[in-house]
Amino acid sequence: MRHALMLAQKAQDRGEVPVGAVIVLDNQIIAEGYNQPILSHDPSAHAEMVAIRFAANNLANYRLLNTTLYVTLEPCTMCLGAMVHARIKRLVYAASDPKTGVIESAAKLANSSFFNHKLEMTSGTLAEESAALLKAFFQSRR
Repeated sequence: MRHALMLAQKAQDRGEVPVGAVIVLDNQIIAEGYNQPILSHDPSAHAEMVAIRFAANNLANYRLLNTTLYVTLEPCTMCLGAMVHARIKRLVYAASDPKTGVIESAAKLANSSFFNHKLEMTSGTLAEESAALLKAFFQSRR
């Protein structure tokens, strides 16, 4: 998660919302990403989506079996959907997102019966550090 926080700072340095993500397989980082929808002109370029794309490319497989995705902010609907389709085994996220988080905050979609894959989930890992970074970013924008 510390590496994901460093990536979140990288996003912030580039004027993006500070969210970072890494994907781990067998205790090694196989992919990383940070928010970049503004820079890439791509509304789907959330940190998780960027990391998932790199991981799939690195493994030459659209299934990311036995991987763990670490992300600094609770995922949105789009990112959760991609995790389910990729068959990511475990999700670990830092800060909750009361506006768009769909794991525990705005909705509880991850355990929905219509998904054909269930993620193992852990929340709150380095949550204070992530929340502080996000809060400072949005205060600077006001």
